[in-house]
Amino acid sequence: MSILLLGSGLFTSCAQKSPYNNADFEIKTVVVTNKPDLGVIVWEITVGGQAGATVPIPAGQLDGAPVLGYVFPTNLKPTDVGFGDTEGIVALALTSHPDFDDTPLWDENNDSVFDNDGVIWHPHWVVLTEDKRVAGGLSVKQFKKADKTVVLPPTNPGMPMYMDSPGYPVMNQNNSIKVVVPNYRINNKTDFNYDGVSAFMKVNTSKENLPMLGVYEVFSIASGDLSLPYTVK
Repeated sequence: MSILLLGSGLFTSCAQKSPYNNADFEIKTVVVTNKPDLGVIVWEITVGGQAGATVPIPAGQLDGAPVLGYVFPTNLKPTDVGFGDTEGIVALALTSHPDFDDTPLWDENNDSVFDNDGVIWHPHWVVLTEDKRVAGGLSVKQFKKADKTVVLPPTNPGMPMYMDSPGYPVMNQNNSIKVVVPNYRINNKTDFNYDGVSAFMKVNTSKENLPMLGVYEVFSIASGDLSLPYTVK
């Protein structure tokens, strides 16, 4: 599946208004910087407003739960981040969703309760695939629970999707949101291409004709066309 194809055609239907489409998701810059002396890579998106200040309004249940995200699509391979060999776009997504917690190993708000902090911005590795059933044109790749050939990282949240909850630290301050990734957690790859996207997603657990986690609106694309033109500094 071509990144260029996705960028050229699938986001054109996302012109509808959203209560979340504001300056907090208007991407100004996206920069990924290798810090070889520390063995980490810092991923950063800056926006026109306050990064991370807008969070979803709770739906009160998992079905239909809103998810907001700052997303870094890449040309990394799924095997670089712990998934099995599969087709799709590997993306690092920084998300907030108050209706559920999908980071069972991590206590982001440090209150000794591990399942109550989904609203706090946190990272996921996901594999995205083209999906014309949703307005954003993409969804997180799913699989059948009985499929024993699927390989996920041990930090995955236990959902039948190519999703991981790696627990990297996320920091949002003023107009910037950053995440720090140890190089060894991405197969020591430091020469990949990437882009920046802000988006509204939604969970579905009731409709078989819709994805479990689909992109319903794209607010901003750093490159303008999802061509992944940026390289690691």
